[in-house]
Parts: sequence; C-alpha cells; structure tokens
Amino acid sequence: MGEWIGMGRKARRCYGFDDIALVPGAVTLNPNEADTSWSVGDKKFRVPIIASAMDGVVDVNFAVKMSKLGGIAVLNLEGVQTRYENPESVLKEIRSATLEQITNLLQQIYKKPIQEKLIIRRIREIKKKGGVACVSSIPQRAEKFGRIAQEAGCDIFVVQSTVSTVRHISNEYQSLDFKKFCKSMKIPVIIGNCVTYETTLELMETGVSALLIGIGPGAACTTRGVLGLGVPQVTAICDTAAARDFYFKKSKKYIPIIADGGMSAGGDICKAFACGSDAVMVGSAFARASEAPGGGFHWGMATPHANLPRGTRTKVGTTGSLEEILYGPAKLDDGTQNLMGALQTCMGNVGAKSIRELQLTEIIIAPSIKTEGKVFQQAQRVGMGK
Repeated sequence: MGEWIGMGRKARRCYGFDDIALVPGAVTLNPNEADTSWSVGDKKFRVPIIASAMDGVVDVNFAVKMSKLGGIAVLNLEGVQTRYENPESVLKEIRSATLEQITNLLQQIYKKPIQEKLIIRRIREIKKKGGVACVSSIPQRAEKFGRIAQEAGCDIFVVQSTVSTVRHISNEYQSLDFKKFCKSMKIPVIIGNCVTYETTLELMETGVSALLIGIGPGAACTTRGVLGLGVPQVTAICDTAAARDFYFKKSKKYIPIIADGGMSAGGDICKAFACGSDAVMVGSAFARASEAPGGGFHWGMATPHANLPRGTRTKVGTTGSLEEILYGPAKLDDGTQNLMGALQTCMGNVGAKSIRELQLTEIIIAPSIKTEGKVFQQAQRVGMGK
C-alpha cells in the first residue's frame, strides 16, 4: 500500500476532513430520536463533545457550565489557573499583548511554578458548583498531580502530551509507567495523543479508559510546521478505530477513542464520528464562547514552551454563549454554532440511532465537497465561502 515518492521510497496517502463526505442513508431518522450519549469508565454523558485543556478555553466557571449542559471541559493543571491566585489579571495581559510580544510573554507567564494548593482549590471549586472535575497534566507530573487531584475529588484524569507511547525511552528522567499509573488511579484515566494502529493497541493494554487521537491538527497548534509530525485526522481516526475494534474482539473491553483537534464546524465533528470516533475534543469552537476565559483568543498547551514553542495565539473572536455554540439557536451561517443540532441532524440523515451506528456511515473521497456550486458564497465570503 502506498505510492512511490522517490527511488526506493513509498508513502501512504492520508486524508483530512476536507477530503471526504458522508453519504445519506437509505433510511432516515427523526433527529430528535438520535442518541448522542457516550461513556468513559462508568460515567455517561449526553454530549460527546469535550472542551480541550487550554487556558483560553477552560476555567472553573466554564467547566461548571459545560457540565450542566451535559458535557465535559478539561482544566489544564499546567496552566495559569494553577500558577496564579488571580489568573484573570494574567489572562488580561495575554489578551492585550501585541503579535511581537505574545510568544515571549507566554514563556515568561508559564515560568511561574505550579502551586499544589491551587490544584486542590480549582477542583474543589468545580465540584462545589456542581460540575464534573476533569483535569489534565503532562506524563512527567501525572503521578504526583494524579494523586493530588484524586484526593481533591477529581472525576476524570487526563495524561496528555504531543506524542504518547508505552515505550518511551529516556536516560534523563523516569518515564511514566502508564499501566502502573492507570492501576493506581481509582478514577477513569484518558491518555493522549496518538495516531497509529500499533500505538493505540499498546496504550489500550495499559488499562486506560479512553484515548485522545490527533497530533497537530488544532487551530492554535504549530507542531506540524515546527516538527513536521502529524497524520491527517480522517486517516488517524480510521486507523485507531480499527485498533479499538480489534482490541474489543480480543479482550471484550471497549475503549473509546476521542478525536482531538482539527474540527471547527459541525460538519467536521460529524465526519469524525463517521470515521470511528466515540467522542471529540475541540478548542477553537469553544474559545469563541462568551464564557471562555481567553476573551476571544485561543492558544495551545505547547505555545509557551521555553525553548521550542509549538503553538501560537490566534484571535477567534467571541460569537455567542456556550449554550448557543452547543445547542443554538445559531446566529452564524458557518456551522460553528449549534454543534449538537448539527450532529443530531446528520445522524437523522444517515439513519443512525446512536454514535455506534454513525460509525458505520458510508464515506466517500470528495475533495470538491466544500467548493462545488459555492461560487457565490466564496465571492461574498458568507457561509462555506468564509
């Protein structure tokens, strides 16, 4: 499989969301009767769209609001919420910085040490206000922060890095034993990120509750440009879904996969599920909510890296409330609002009663799907022409 790209060298063709389309079903369904729920561990959620662990997206109040709307928002334990007593003043600095200042400013802001007392405080604040406490950290701090978070009442713990593997080699530091860590935690553990069949199988053997799929597709991420790494999301999801299904046949354990990044509109989210995802994680779509702490700005977790930033601050604007972005009514014509309505309507049109059935939808390669017949939209920069 693959095409020749030079003498003695083959490369596999891979696909992203803009390269494919979903085929309507022979049977259609009332969208209101489509079941969008999914589960991680013993916890079930009606909204399969997760707000990503980015400082411009999630703070305590956002996490609580997202929980009450039926979903999950992940609080970044490596961010400003756990480094500063008053993160709002720091966020204001980030919002007002010029393009020339922002990278250096972020590097300086994120040099301040993480305070364990703030980890405990933020989790308890989320729980006290009736929210689901889901938090994330990098593997190097997972054992320490996982223990602290669990004792503070955390519901779900996410271990996230640019690339996660079971077989990480280092002479400089002790790498995290994922199997030992998952066994020690009494709450569901989500690990990310990965994009390949083999790595997915190995990570599923650790006892993980779910996996994050995607390297570099995020709106604020520059990993693909800085490191040259990444697999387009359609191919990454399909490959890892195949690994999930094989693991289920072998072990009778179903481990959900979560497409992470590359989805800014409802159509992309629908395609992610059709490719095999059980849930999706998005950042930029939620960074546009009036409740988001970034105030219309969005930046990734690797953006403030001290030596090799792999992200940038992007201006996404504030377009509506979190409820409008999730449930509508949509005030915009570009598919970035009423994401749940888009998902249910898509499920109705392909005849899928559940996410599992949506994963069986026929997919076609259609590179012209976004441009065919859209000449007026493109000329006027409205709808799909933006």
